[in-house]
Amino acid sequence: MTYRPPATPDRFAPRFAELATFMRAPLAAALDEVDIGIFGVPYDGALTNRPGARHGPREVRNQSSLMRAINHATGVSPFELARVRDTGDVPFTGIFDIETAHREIEAFAALHVAAGIMPLAIGGDHSVSLPLLRAVARDGPVALIHVDAHTDTWDSFQGSKFNHGAPFRRAAEEGLIDPEATVQIGIRGTQNLPEGWEYSKASGMRVVFCEEFHEAGPAAIAAEARALVGDRPVYLTYDIDSLDPVYAPGTGTPEIGGMTTYQAQVLLRGLRGLDWIGADLVEVAPPFDNGYITSLAGAGLAFEILCLLAERVAAR
Repeated sequence: MTYRPPATPDRFAPRFAELATFMRAPLAAALDEVDIGIFGVPYDGALTNRPGARHGPREVRNQSSLMRAINHATGVSPFELARVRDTGDVPFTGIFDIETAHREIEAFAALHVAAGIMPLAIGGDHSVSLPLLRAVARDGPVALIHVDAHTDTWDSFQGSKFNHGAPFRRAAEEGLIDPEATVQIGIRGTQNLPEGWEYSKASGMRVVFCEEFHEAGPAAIAAEARALVGDRPVYLTYDIDSLDPVYAPGTGTPEIGGMTTYQAQVLLRGLRGLDWIGADLVEVAPPFDNGYITSLAGAGLAFEILCLLAERVAAR
């Protein structure tokens, strides 16, 4: 027997063994030999409802040990197409202040972008998408595919304009995304005011309510999203609460009437070949989970997203 450092997991070891890394990818020793960096954003300081998404990255890591190398539906083997590494978690020093925490998230993501690494972030509450977009959209506004139960285009809540219900309003205001090249898929749930829906529509965003999603089907909605985005650089943000609570009870703001996990897979597989510049998956809250099913769904959908990014890296 020879010693194998735990930073390089054995993909063929029993899936309950080894130190947990995202998708059993090796831990990065440096950023100069990485194509896709998967990292955790253990932050939920901007929530308006149930806390717990700070624990999401750790449990998604655990459940992602169940992921294997090849996507059975598409044949994509992301680890053969790209050098995939777990690049750790965002290191925080000011977690009690939202704007300070956001600056630290942006700085960590910017390290990846500067090194030519495609970032795949696992959160964390949905406010973290704003600093991630600040890191990837420094050359101008990008297209956005946003899968969620909520538009997240509300304004201030309890005096803060950086809450998890507002990141894409802020992103539009800051010129990080092009609203007319933005599609929001799976939107649903009662509201006291129509503010978010109205802002999204008035700014030019395509809002696909979940009733339309179910009627048209995920493949048709994916085709529409592809046509809307075209050949523009595009960022993908995936909120686990897009899934029905049957499939994802462990989240901060669950809404009935959502997607099945299979519909989510079909939707993501329909987005192959776009000019991806990065992605995130957010709002997994393990304290509210049952039998790890939300974290497992998060890991499985993160694998689908990884396949999209790896194909793009290989195409370049």
